[in-house]
Amino acid sequence: MGSLRKPRVSRARHPSSTTNLKDLVKSLEGHIRSLPFDTPEGGVEIFVHFLRLLDKWNTVYNLTSVRDPGLMVTRHIMDSLVVSPFLQGQQVLDVGSGAGLPGIPLAIINPDTEFTLLDSNQKKTRFMQQAITELKLENVTVISQRIESFRPEQPFDTIIARAYSNMETLITGTQNLLAVDAVILAMKGTYPMAELENIPDGYRIWKIEKLDVPGLNAERHLVLIKELLIDS
Repeated sequence: MGSLRKPRVSRARHPSSTTNLKDLVKSLEGHIRSLPFDTPEGGVEIFVHFLRLLDKWNTVYNLTSVRDPGLMVTRHIMDSLVVSPFLQGQQVLDVGSGAGLPGIPLAIINPDTEFTLLDSNQKKTRFMQQAITELKLENVTVISQRIESFRPEQPFDTIIARAYSNMETLITGTQNLLAVDAVILAMKGTYPMAELENIPDGYRIWKIEKLDVPGLNAERHLVLIKELLIDS
């Protein structure tokens, strides 16, 4: 993917003037305790490192519209972590990963699962590659390609997307990447009634989960999609 160049950063923007390090740690610790599952020891420090990297690179690459690292705790980190219980298998593909969301937070708390982060935007994949290097995440691979040209060596047990078009496009774009009995996880805000009416033939809505994101006062839903199995 070529050499990685760190962005030039305005000193006035980093570290953030609105959220200091102690505030980030306190916020992360409090919200992580609210999760209904355990997270690895030392995870808070890694999340803080990731948020500071995201804040730093965001000044140049416009990776996310959320500018305050304090808000990133709920809108990015916690919003990503709540889907962890729904992952299945050892191979996970994050489609349109952007700034590494939800892939990087999920990889931090699932060190025994292999994550592939796919995005066609080279600035964003450059950031993700730098982030996984600095965070020493050995279970993450970054791919800078369009989904149409992506040809992995093995299929995926879980395909997840947080901000990738609609469910119909997600399914049709990834249908050749699914392992047997794989699940597609579509992360949505409000209940996606209109999108549910356009699920392609051969697929079914397995279930829809209403998510409770600690610290976030907004609706979140997760749509779990599976391929219809044809009896032989």
